[in-house]
Amino acid sequence: MSSFSSKDPSALSYPKSLLSIVTTVGGLAVFLILASSFLVSQPIGAAVHEYFYGVHQLKRPNLLDGDRVTLADSRRDDVVSNDTPNFNLTVEENEKGLEDEKDQSSKSQDEKKEPDSKGEQIESSTRKPILSDSNHSVVQPHPESKQEDEKSNNFSLQKESKNEGTLPSSNSHSEDVRPNSINQATLDPECDLYHGKWIPDQSGPLYRNDSCPVLTQMQNCQGNGRPDKDYESWRWKPAQCDLPRFDPKKFLELMRGKTLAFIGDSVARNQMESMLCILWQYEVPKNRGNKKMQRYYFRSTSTMIVRIWSSWLVNQTSGPLDFAPAGVAKLHLDVPDDGFMQYIPQFDVVVLSSGHWFAKQSVYVLNNEIVGGQLWWPDKSRNMKVNNVEAFGISVETILTAMATHPNFSGITIVRSFSPDHYEGGAWNTGGSCTGKVKPAEDGELAENGFTNIMHEKQFTGYSRAIKKKNNKSALLFMDITEVFAYRHDGHPGPYRSPDPNKITKRGPDGKPPPQDCLHWCMPGPVDTWNELVFDLVRREFERRQSNVS
Repeated sequence: MSSFSSKDPSALSYPKSLLSIVTTVGGLAVFLILASSFLVSQPIGAAVHEYFYGVHQLKRPNLLDGDRVTLADSRRDDVVSNDTPNFNLTVEENEKGLEDEKDQSSKSQDEKKEPDSKGEQIESSTRKPILSDSNHSVVQPHPESKQEDEKSNNFSLQKESKNEGTLPSSNSHSEDVRPNSINQATLDPECDLYHGKWIPDQSGPLYRNDSCPVLTQMQNCQGNGRPDKDYESWRWKPAQCDLPRFDPKKFLELMRGKTLAFIGDSVARNQMESMLCILWQYEVPKNRGNKKMQRYYFRSTSTMIVRIWSSWLVNQTSGPLDFAPAGVAKLHLDVPDDGFMQYIPQFDVVVLSSGHWFAKQSVYVLNNEIVGGQLWWPDKSRNMKVNNVEAFGISVETILTAMATHPNFSGITIVRSFSPDHYEGGAWNTGGSCTGKVKPAEDGELAENGFTNIMHEKQFTGYSRAIKKKNNKSALLFMDITEVFAYRHDGHPGPYRSPDPNKITKRGPDGKPPPQDCLHWCMPGPVDTWNELVFDLVRREFERRQSNVS
């Protein structure tokens, strides 16, 4: 037997090789652990972390620090697939902004024409915010323009504003006019919001015309060259309480996980754009609209703002019916518009707007029987049972009853009352004008407007009848802005409807005023108050529901 020698090199080769391998593997493991920790802690790590754990973290903007969510921030939302509320719709991610009006196959040729140039009227427009007992048929002086809506979405959310990120926020807060805290209005939750006065507001508007890319050009009064801007700096002060200044951060928090829908005509579009412009100052939303509806998603609180076009809020057909030929719009006054009713269960707050399209040529149908018409009644020997004002009242009762009895709707319906126009000295096409109005009217300046009065009366009657039929858990609220806004003859675009430098803004040698819009509202301007009222109504209703639960 040979003896073992410690000096034998072959005897040490195996232990040395094993030690080397162990050391190498250990070092590699330590490196991988350190590298993985570094990657996960860096921006690229967010993607890795999200891939493995399904969690995506973005720093939320802090309003107190003056930060705002930028357009670049909103684009990062694209990687999050589970942020979209549960809408059973086909979403087309169109960054150019898709057409915002509901393109129904049943729309008549008449509706596709521009009502601003084709509408007619009978009665001159004068003003006084008092209800009228008149039962005569009166035609609205200014039909609104659907063409405006077709233009209003021709913008891109991808388009970088040259001022974006550099403009100082106009959402400043002044203590000399109205308190900022929404809790102060809570002190008197039953305060009458609709009787008070307009007071100067040194804090200025909630946004600037050049800080909101969704603003329709025809309502961009400053961008269209209007020389005065004091109309932007008035606030509505209820006589018995304070209406808080709109705080976009608080509103989005109030609407966390909820959807607000504006449904109706181009005045609904006016209000919806105002809401978006206000919220835009805090967070840039994601455009998730399609051909059926505009949809803007605010990721910080999973809040969706929606708009759906519906001219009359009731069902409309264009085919022949009895003695009415094809091509003339038939309004089925007793049938709600299914174009938006199918989505109602998915909405938490709905703001309805209608009325001005009842000046447009149409046939009125009840129980599949022709009962009247507007600018259409070929057989004078037939008795017309329903005129345009009565048709409006019936339509209001129909749609509000549908909302108040819908078995799957428990949200809030806000009926914004009839929005007054301010054509003085005539109607929209007979020399009416609002040129030169630079501040709210005084009591002595208000003149009676019979059409506005009777439309407001019929609308409230329809609302009152629907309330009596309510059998679901929803809330039905009447936001009565008609008298409040009778004073705001200064808030319309007037002749400043386009940026055309050659547009006529002065009366001609014969004294005839230039073409103008005294129906829609400048932005920013008085229309922003509508959304402050919406904010307060929604807050009160949510608080009422919470108190009932507790």
